[in-house]
Amino acid sequence: MLHGRDAEQARIDDLLGGARAGRSGALVVRGEAGIGKTALLDYAAAQGVATVRSAGIESEAELPFAALHLLVRPGMELVGQLPSRQRDALEAAFGLGEGEPADRMLIGLAVLTLLAEEAANGPLLCLIDDAHWLDRASAEALLFAARRLEAEGVVMLFATRSGPQDFPAPGLTELALSGLRPEASAALLDAGPTPLSPAVRYRLLTESGGNPLALLELPAVVGDGSVDDANPLPLTQRLQLAFHGRVTRLPTATRTVLLVAAAAGAADLAPILRAAAGLDASLPDLQPAQDAGMIGTDGQVLTWHHPLLRSAVYQGAALTDRLAAHRALADALSGDDTADLRAWHLASAATGPDENTATALEHTADRARRRHGLHAAVTAYDRAAALSIDASARVRRLVLAAESATEAGLTDRAERLAERAASLSSEVRKPAGEAAPGGRATGGPTEQAARPGERGPVSSAGVVAGSGEQATAPEEGGAAFELRLDLVRAQAEFAGGKPGSAHRRLMSAAVAMRASDPRGAARILTKAVHTAWYLGPGELDEVADVLATLRLVEEDPATPIARYLTGSVTGQRVADLRDAAAAARTGGADSPADLVQLCGSGLVVGQDEQVEELAGELIRECREQGRIGLLAPLLFFRSEGLLFGGRPREGRIAAEEGLRIAQDIGQAQWISQIHAFLAYLAALQGDSTSCRDHAERAAAEEFGGPGAVGASWAHAAVALLALGEGRLEQAGTELAHMTIEPARHHVIGLRTLPDQIEVAVRLGATDRAAEALDRLTAWSQRAEQDWIAALAARGRALLADGSAAEQHFVAALAANRPFDEARTRLLYGEWLRRDKRKVDARTQLEQATELFDRLGAAPWSERARTELGALGVGTGTRASGGPLSLLTPQESQIVRLAAQGLSNREIAARLFLSHRTVGHHLYKAYPKLGVLSRGELSSLDLTE
Repeated sequence: MLHGRDAEQARIDDLLGGARAGRSGALVVRGEAGIGKTALLDYAAAQGVATVRSAGIESEAELPFAALHLLVRPGMELVGQLPSRQRDALEAAFGLGEGEPADRMLIGLAVLTLLAEEAANGPLLCLIDDAHWLDRASAEALLFAARRLEAEGVVMLFATRSGPQDFPAPGLTELALSGLRPEASAALLDAGPTPLSPAVRYRLLTESGGNPLALLELPAVVGDGSVDDANPLPLTQRLQLAFHGRVTRLPTATRTVLLVAAAAGAADLAPILRAAAGLDASLPDLQPAQDAGMIGTDGQVLTWHHPLLRSAVYQGAALTDRLAAHRALADALSGDDTADLRAWHLASAATGPDENTATALEHTADRARRRHGLHAAVTAYDRAAALSIDASARVRRLVLAAESATEAGLTDRAERLAERAASLSSEVRKPAGEAAPGGRATGGPTEQAARPGERGPVSSAGVVAGSGEQATAPEEGGAAFELRLDLVRAQAEFAGGKPGSAHRRLMSAAVAMRASDPRGAARILTKAVHTAWYLGPGELDEVADVLATLRLVEEDPATPIARYLTGSVTGQRVADLRDAAAAARTGGADSPADLVQLCGSGLVVGQDEQVEELAGELIRECREQGRIGLLAPLLFFRSEGLLFGGRPREGRIAAEEGLRIAQDIGQAQWISQIHAFLAYLAALQGDSTSCRDHAERAAAEEFGGPGAVGASWAHAAVALLALGEGRLEQAGTELAHMTIEPARHHVIGLRTLPDQIEVAVRLGATDRAAEALDRLTAWSQRAEQDWIAALAARGRALLADGSAAEQHFVAALAANRPFDEARTRLLYGEWLRRDKRKVDARTQLEQATELFDRLGAAPWSERARTELGALGVGTGTRASGGPLSLLTPQESQIVRLAAQGLSNREIAARLFLSHRTVGHHLYKAYPKLGVLSRGELSSLDLTE
């Protein structure tokens, strides 16, 4: 029976009731030690729902996927039913397969699908205790799955310590447990077996703070005076003292076995007993502890009455005894499947440098890195460095730790590791021309330079542009280490909002490599293009100049990429984007990774349709290959192409998916950028609240404030909102940001040139309008795109008079996209009305209204209707869009894919959902669309 937890039990009952009805949910229960978190999990487990359990184990916090394996082990027979990519990812994570390492989030998707399969015949409850001790790889996968639960009939409950820093779980509902109310505390205390005097009872009720564990465990200790009244301790320490007081009464051999078990952390009894045997203890010695209610065992596993008891046993033992326990455990773990755990016990037993242990830990780190347990790899490399005898080996391991930290997104830690490595490297650097000792790390990031057509050697420090991909690195050695460390620093600086210093490091690395490894230099320079966009034309020209000096053979896949990027940066004529991508693929480029930056550059030269098409292809490849880290930038680029091409609703769907993924992975740059893009879409629709919310989020301090990467799009969004609502002064103020570098040369800086012209003309600032028109005309000539030429013609029309203006308006309608065409017809209609040509004006304004309605551009529709009203023409408000306008973005995305003939499982794999959630959304969408089955979807017009 739980005392005083009626409200908390009701929350759990609601979740389980929803699961029985096919709904899913997740809840994070937070509270201090002993507050009753595990008791609530036990309550949930007793409600008759099929349950799987796992728990974070402190000693396994650096073993990737340890806790996840414990949770999904009961359902592993269903792994064969997963989509092949997910199955391979999960098996590789658990060391059961030989496949390539999978993206961390693909493993999370596999977990989601597996849990949905387990819930096929009824609700499933997943309990994860001590989540603050979960290994990071397990935590990421479980949180990824938990955030996507919807209609599977699965409930996930996490129990963790109070602070959000102990187990960050953004996006999940939380329940904070506080102490019991006085009446509940008194009832729990009085139900105990220990008789208490009124004074002791009052003391416990006062000092326990309503902590249930304290009320259960402290009576015996406080009652016999074991804790000094004059020296009150923090509650957790009091509980540990209480537990340890019970431990000291046990026989010596029993304390020995308990210490080995506490050092082991894991529940498997066999290795504990093997280790204890080396310390003259055995299974019968556990009986006194079991009789005292401190542990439980069935001969196979050992469970502690409470985690604080294990902590009290370990912390209360002498240092020499703890070291001996770890050495004994290392000796007891001899199999290949326990090599990682053995290495950590050796490290825990080490009292100084030990190269054998350092090597074992490095191998552990290598395995963790291959399985995408990057946080574990960082810790293992770092500890291996600390145990290294040879200084060069220590530097090498610190470099590997820094690179792994960069790949994991731990930029602050990566920078600290890089500084340590650089400081040590300067002390051991060899004279010029002398080879550095230390050799190559097993499984490390450096390989022989690739021949044309092969993937180059990689270093995780190359993750600079937010792509999650790796740049090339040269051979090992002092100079090579320094270059690799510079790449680590570049990533940290770029993520920290310092693109200038990041850019300088990238350029330095590329220049250093261009003679010995031009292809490697080219790959770094593709990242430098990205940093340069946030700085200005000078930096872009610098990248282009170095790219032009690279001696790349024509067959090298980097050649068409470098050529396209150079052209886009310098304003030279570039090839069709699709041709450049095809040539790179033919040469053996790593698609999609090597082609991501082509999409961004394609938007600069106005090849929007090609960008949308290529980004769509690369997104499909990412999904097939499980390279989720590349999806956010690609979805952003595709969203831009869709918006500019007149399909804003599809652009919103892609952008929202990109935002979800960026938030899951922690890609701050893309979170800022996509929030700003969504602000622009909201402005187009006239949703001022959403526009401002997204714009403010894009420029939040955590993303760099006014200097955030999404700031330019955010200013453009607020300007578009103001322009649509007729607030010209505010629009002009916001657009002024687009005239200052670096925003001036950004994609959105170029795209707002027509807005700058219109606002300046309306405000009477013809000089500013003429300057913007000159830039727009120059861009049109460089890009050679008809639609840009049409926008330039519209700008000339606004600055012209009489028949010249009309000629320019007519030219502007010759080649345009939906939103641009609608705005041109609106402006032309306004001009015709002022020229007293009412019939012609009505024609243009009615066509503009129809286009604005179809695009859902409410403020612009209203503006066109106002003009028609001035002509004496009454207009009704039309429903915007086709059938898809009735659906939510996710329903729309699922319906489109279902109409293409994809099954629920195929849609789920593509959108990172469970197949049950897909079915749930289709079930809700059918009535809105007026259909009864997916077979009827193909007959609907699902275009915008």
